[in-house]
Amino acid sequence: MDDIEERKFNTVRIEAENLYKSLNEVKCPYFQEKIVFNSKGWEHICFKDLRQARSNQDQYIRFRLISLAPKIIQMSHTLQGISSRKSFERERTHGRWEATLRMSRYYEFVAVINEYRVRVIIKQVENGPKYFWSIIPFWKTDKITGTRLMHNGKPEID
Repeated sequence: MDDIEERKFNTVRIEAENLYKSLNEVKCPYFQEKIVFNSKGWEHICFKDLRQARSNQDQYIRFRLISLAPKIIQMSHTLQGISSRKSFERERTHGRWEATLRMSRYYEFVAVINEYRVRVIIKQVENGPKYFWSIIPFWKTDKITGTRLMHNGKPEID
């Protein structure tokens, strides 16, 4: 199981899921509004896209860091990055799920808490509510060059 014991992985996953479900919304001082923790953020932590799960190691790291996300959002007064792009968003229309092309914005906050440097991504689709999208560890490395990467430039899958 990608160098992680199955029992250890499941324990961390259950703890993270219980914590995530207990979060409803968090006030962000930068936006002066509440950031929602919904199922889309949890799904993104577990899956790269609709049909591709993240590796267990990637999930494990994110599960361990998820408790830092609300703290970072509550303390963030400065935006470190913003990215706008059109992306296909799943929406329920006329009783079925469809992918619709929408303008999405990704807001990035970087913080160091308990010696962990992480990025928290907030997503907003068109003029809808802002919601937690992802937490990304700083120490991700490029497998070819061995250099550190914060992300690969695609916030919809990072």
